[in-house]
Parts: sequence; structure tokens; C-alpha cells
Amino acid sequence: MSEPTQEPIPEIRADDHEGYMRLALSLATKSPPKPTNYRVGAVMVDIATNEVLATGYTLEIPGNTHAEQCCIEKLARKYVLAGTHLSEALPDAVALYTTVEPCSQRLSGNTPCVDRILEVGKRITTVYVGVQEPDTFVTGNSSRRKLEDAGIKVRLVSGFEKDILEVATAGHNAQSS
Repeated sequence: MSEPTQEPIPEIRADDHEGYMRLALSLATKSPPKPTNYRVGAVMVDIATNEVLATGYTLEIPGNTHAEQCCIEKLARKYVLAGTHLSEALPDAVALYTTVEPCSQRLSGNTPCVDRILEVGKRITTVYVGVQEPDTFVTGNSSRRKLEDAGIKVRLVSGFEKDILEVATAGHNAQSS
């Protein structure tokens, strides 16, 4: 199985949360529109060096993959580690930017993204989200509470809601909204 090609990442200054959210949103547009999922983009950044460690988007990797899952799986492959041991290779403080709040439940039976983030351990210190997960597929997403209970900060990067939801729901039946 070939690894998806990585396009050059634009230079984004440290703490430019809007810049990283724009990058995540541009990644989300690469996901194929489908009525059964959201098109989401995600970026993992080393907070100390401002280096982008991984990017991902929904369905980037074969299977029913979510954006955050793609980031974690790509890093696990890079370091030849199981996702649950990824903290052994990651820097001390990693920020995760995701256009839509990480899922707390997968109808497909796959591991929810919030659980994958928690499995990485305390290396992911902050999760920046563009919008809370809409109730379309799963109501009452508990990701924020689970992350905060584990000591991970969750921050909303506002100003992108309309654009994120437009991209995220492309391919959904307009009558079901």
C-alpha cells in the first residue's frame, strides 16, 4: 500500500491558530464527499519547534478513516510503533488542530478518535477545534469532557464555522439537515 503524497506545508508562525485551522480546512476539502461522514482535516504540530508532525483528512488512508486517525496512523508508521506506543516517539507537547471536534463514538465499530488521542498519552496537550461535532450521526459528543478529564486542553478556534460546516457536510442530502 502506497503512502499518500505529501504536499508542501505552508509556513505558519507559532501560535497562529487560525493559520493552522485554515490548513486543516484545506485538507478537509481533499476528502471525498459522502452522505455517511464528515469531511474533516487535522494537523499535528510540535509546540516547541512549530514543526508540522503529521496531517490527515477523512478517508485519506484506505478504510473508513477519520482525519485524526490518519495523523496518528501516519506517525505510527513513520516511527514503526503501534498507535498506543506513539508517545514514546513524540515531542513533549503536541497540538492537534481538527476542523470538527474529535468523535466520541463510531457507528462503524472503529475506535473513536477521542480514544485514539487518549491512547497517544499526555503528549497531545491541546486540541484546537473549528466546530463542535453536529448531532447528525451521533448525538451528545462527549469528546471535550473526556479530553479535559484527561488533562488535555480543548480550545475553539472561532471564525471558521460556516466554511467548516459547508466542507464537512458536502455530499450530505440537503433534505436531511
